[in-house]
This record gives sequence, C-alpha cells and structure tokens, in this order.
Amino acid sequence: MRPAEVTDLHLKDCTLPAEGWGELLLSGSKPRVGSGRTDTGESFDTRGLKKRARKATRPVPIPPVLVAMLREHLKKYGAAKDGRLFRASRGGHVLSKEYGEIWQAARHAVLEEWEVPTPLAGYPYLLRAACVSLWLASGVAPAEVARRAGHSIAVLFRFYARVIHGSQSSTNAQIERALNAADDQVEGPGPA
Repeated sequence: MRPAEVTDLHLKDCTLPAEGWGELLLSGSKPRVGSGRTDTGESFDTRGLKKRARKATRPVPIPPVLVAMLREHLKKYGAAKDGRLFRASRGGHVLSKEYGEIWQAARHAVLEEWEVPTPLAGYPYLLRAACVSLWLASGVAPAEVARRAGHSIAVLFRFYARVIHGSQSSTNAQIERALNAADDQVEGPGPA
C-alpha cells in the first residue's frame, strides 16, 4: 500500500479471517497536502486511488502473517471512531514525521549495527518496492503483481525490470517443467 492508502484504511475495508489469507479493499487515499490546499481546511485531502477513477477500488489479498498482525493491532489498539485502523495518539491522522521517527526507531531495533547507516529500509515507502520485488522474484505473474500494487504493466516493467530480467534461470526452469509436463501428457502413461 502507498502511505496515503494506509492512512485511509478502515476496518470495514478489511477481511481478516482467523486462519488463511485475508483481503484489503482499498478505495481511497488521504495524503497530507496542507490545510491551504483543501476545500475543507483540513491538512489531509480525501482522494481516490492513484491514477484511477474516484470511486474505483483495488482488492489486495494479504497473507496469513499480515492478517495476524492486523488482528493483533486491532485487539491492542482498536480502530478510530471513524473506523480507521491507524491513528495518532490523540486520534488524528498519523503524520509522516511521526511514522518516520517510528520507522527509524524500528530500524535501530531490528537491523544489525553495521546495517543502520546503510540505505537498507531507509524509509517506509521502500517496503512497497520490496514487496513488489518479492512477488516478482517469487514467480507471480507480472499482470497480477501490477494489479495488486495498483500499477500499470508499463510502470511495473519500467521500475522493476531488473527484478524481472534477473530471473532468467528460474524462468527457464519453469518453461522446461511445463514442456516436460506437456510431453508426458502427449506420450501418455505407456503400455500397461
């Protein structure tokens, strides 16, 4: 998810089963733009998903580990009065300054000492790029990766080409398995 999509994530948009995969139904974003740039005078603007019609939605399947994390978050913190999953300590929107500070503290807590000064996970948006790269490297079809990430295929190939092109040997193995399976089906089981 993009940070502005996370800001606008509501409990009603989440399917979080006790076991198995869940789903987030993304329907909007709430970027911080400054109170002088909104019609309401608030510093966060309500918008549709990036590069989509205002009322468009994007369903994103989420793995069991993320379902469990979100269930635990809700158990511990609940949702805001308006149903948002994430909020600041006084109930408002989390500011990028705040989650940036929390992000840096988390980096110091989980990274090796020598990793902290490197660009590794330098800022929260890099998680999105890491996620898309993981999906591609895992062999998920690029069209499905683009759909889940809210990208066009052109954007996906432009920004993640090295991940896609770096998988030639695994792609060759996939094609070889498919060809061998096709040969097995054509030849049949053999004489009885």
